[in-house]
Amino acid sequence: MIEIIDSFFVTSAPNIRLAPENEFQNEVAFMARSNTGKSSLLNTLTNRKSLAKVSATPGKTRLINYFDVVFVDRENGEKLLAKFVDLPGFGYAKVAKSLKTDWESNLTTYIAERRQIAVFVHLIDCRHPDLAIDQSVSEYLNEICLPNQSILTVFTKIDKLNQKELSELKKRFPDSLMISNSKRKGVDKIVETLFHFLKSDDDV
Repeated sequence: MIEIIDSFFVTSAPNIRLAPENEFQNEVAFMARSNTGKSSLLNTLTNRKSLAKVSATPGKTRLINYFDVVFVDRENGEKLLAKFVDLPGFGYAKVAKSLKTDWESNLTTYIAERRQIAVFVHLIDCRHPDLAIDQSVSEYLNEICLPNQSILTVFTKIDKLNQKELSELKKRFPDSLMISNSKRKGVDKIVETLFHFLKSDDDV
């Protein structure tokens, strides 16, 4: 069994120029449309109630937040150090237009140029799987993703779907993971998947 046994906040940065130095390719970048449950997932993954701040106002977080995270494989005791990168939510309409343009420009630049990223985690609200903005993000990630980087699509809030709706979603997106923060469904699978992605990069 793979678990996250420790995690703590490191720093925040407004753009890639002020991002912390890191000699390893061990970053997991979490991105999502605002109000998709990204901060809640980070807290659930790390078993910390307030590691990432959950705002009542969608789009409030505008900084790139870094957390050090320690994974452990309980079968052999192997530990792995990674960084979780909490990116600002994209596509929030109430942000002033000039700020929104600058903010999202910084975000796309960061995603494309930050070579320390090993895994892109794209969170999508399962109730809205076909929004144009999420399709654009998926296309962009596939364009800029390097051979030594991975993309993981995760559908959130699956407790809001009935069994038929969930089955249909799984058929449409067979390579994606499905999670519910409130029910803690699928969370262990994400931890395991991220560990193996990071481990494969570490072994290269």
